[in-house]
Amino acid sequence: MHSNHLINETSPYLLQHAYNPVNWFPWCDAAFELAKKENKPILISIGYAACHWCHVMEKESFEDDQTATFMNNHFINIKIDREERPDLDSIYMDAVQALTGSGGWPLNVFLTTDKKPFYGGTYFPKVKMYNRLTWLEVLQNIVTAYRTRNHEIENQAETLTQHILSTNNLILKKSSDNFLLNEETTEIIVKNILQQADTTWGGFSKAPKFPQTFTIQYLIRQYYFTKNESALKQALLSLDKMIDGGIYDQIGGGFARYSTDDKWFAPHFEKMLYDNALLIDVLCDAYQLTQKIHFKEIIEQTLAFVERELTNKSGGFYSALDADSDGVEGKYYTWSKTEIEDILKDNATIFCKYFNVTANGNWEHTNILWKTKTLAQFALENNVEENEFKAIIEQAKLTLLHHRNKRIKPLLDDKILLGWNALMIKAYCKAYAATTNEKYKQIAVQQMSFLEQHLKVNNQWYHTFKNGTAKIEAFLDDYAFLIQAFIYLQEITAQENYLLEAQQLLNFVLNNFSSNTSLFYYTHQTQKDIIIRKKDMYDGALPSANAVMALNLFYLSKVFNNQEWKTLSINMLNELNEVVIKYPTSFGIWLSFIQQIVFEMQEIVLTGKTVKDILPLVLKKFIPNKIVQCTTKENNHFALLANKFKVEKNLYYLCKNYQCNSPEENIEKFLASI
Repeated sequence: MHSNHLINETSPYLLQHAYNPVNWFPWCDAAFELAKKENKPILISIGYAACHWCHVMEKESFEDDQTATFMNNHFINIKIDREERPDLDSIYMDAVQALTGSGGWPLNVFLTTDKKPFYGGTYFPKVKMYNRLTWLEVLQNIVTAYRTRNHEIENQAETLTQHILSTNNLILKKSSDNFLLNEETTEIIVKNILQQADTTWGGFSKAPKFPQTFTIQYLIRQYYFTKNESALKQALLSLDKMIDGGIYDQIGGGFARYSTDDKWFAPHFEKMLYDNALLIDVLCDAYQLTQKIHFKEIIEQTLAFVERELTNKSGGFYSALDADSDGVEGKYYTWSKTEIEDILKDNATIFCKYFNVTANGNWEHTNILWKTKTLAQFALENNVEENEFKAIIEQAKLTLLHHRNKRIKPLLDDKILLGWNALMIKAYCKAYAATTNEKYKQIAVQQMSFLEQHLKVNNQWYHTFKNGTAKIEAFLDDYAFLIQAFIYLQEITAQENYLLEAQQLLNFVLNNFSSNTSLFYYTHQTQKDIIIRKKDMYDGALPSANAVMALNLFYLSKVFNNQEWKTLSINMLNELNEVVIKYPTSFGIWLSFIQQIVFEMQEIVLTGKTVKDILPLVLKKFIPNKIVQCTTKENNHFALLANKFKVEKNLYYLCKNYQCNSPEENIEKFLASI
């Protein structure tokens, strides 16, 4: 069995294709030089290791000798892992969305020899179905067009490239002044969000349903600021329905990427690191605000899943778990009724009833575990004592998990990505704050030190790490999420060096990612292998890098008393103008920034020799618009800490714009005053 040019790559996704008969190249100069030399169009095929339809297309077409021969004869074929190269994915996804009105993965795009896209689509079947051309028909049509209508292809490529460039400025219709931001604006945003809300099953769209954690977070915080009951109701409904659904792994903890139906019942079963980080993040807000114990349990179960299945023993978090195992989607997570009866014996009947397991199967002749009633509701209706029932369910889950661990596991994507790891570190910081579990703080600190040791080489941060090698220079979101993780680490540890790291990184971004507007480019200014430097403004599955940078600038402007950073952050928001208010579910992180501006930051300063013992009490309280700084000695490096330390006692200050109330010595009184 011969390998192709992917054999020396580290990405699990690229390595999956290393023995395809297609002569795949990675994205590299050698491929483009060959395309020019042989005057062949370039095919780029973009996917990721946990992508179900990527596997389907590989099995049908890329492992097929006849198809591969045609591809090798007529094209230069390049395989790209979208998680390794999100910059390329974003450029060529824009092209396909402009051509077809939709996008997704696998993303198959045809380029001229100078990397400009002229045609593309997502999944193409091997045989006629879904009214789609077959893959071979597409290839044949492209070859004919490339030979006979090259002029048209060049024009199309130019038009598409210009279109992608224009998306950088699509929503930047600058108004002459700042758009109005006040409490009323924040309530209009709620109204616009709730118009899209599914008030029965939670969430904000029809199927396929994604968690949309940023929107939920905005609603939770809005309740905190304005006591808007309908905002909180929709936020908690969304979280509760996900927690009860099949999108949540009822046995092993952790969330799948999205639901294929309105009820969060049948997920695409891949589990991504970033989704779980973002869900923990918002669940911490929900728990801190409501103190409802089930939120805490889900945080603990999800982090237990992360530790068990996505944590590298020597440090770093892995990227994802595949949807398929043994070639079947969801096989690892689903159950037959007889299997559960064999394992759980006497407790099987009540377990199956609670999780809606049927003899014929509730999904494709097997069963996805999901709940349609709360534990308390179910116990009452079935005349079981609630705590006794809870104990039965917990024990049954452990027993089933033990059995499930013997199954063939889904493929693990074990590359370690800087930005995704930073999101998970932030999630651990928030989990520590919400639960005061020391273990979560230790993990956050250890994982950051792993990133500093392995993804930072000669003072340069890299995007991905595997097999001892860090590669691909970090992108804007890597830096944005990393700065944010340093900010959160400082809040939970009171170690000022984390803020100095954040400051250094912020200056690096300003020097290397700035553009002709207030917004930042996604790629470093020295990067040469792309046709366009894009600006990332919308939230996708990941937060918008520009939005997170705006939050970072705003926060650090207070810490370092830097007015320029504050002005820049507000100018970034002004670039987007009213579009964030009109289309709020695409701009959730920007919305949180609006809340911080409108409701102002609470600057919390704790000083004194034993003040670190008090810190957890402050962190536990839900204050979404806060800056916390804490010192055990005289400290004039930071504007907020200057001249506030007394050797003989702990002092607690509440400030706004550096104007502080008289210091409080009683922590209970202080917390009540916030």
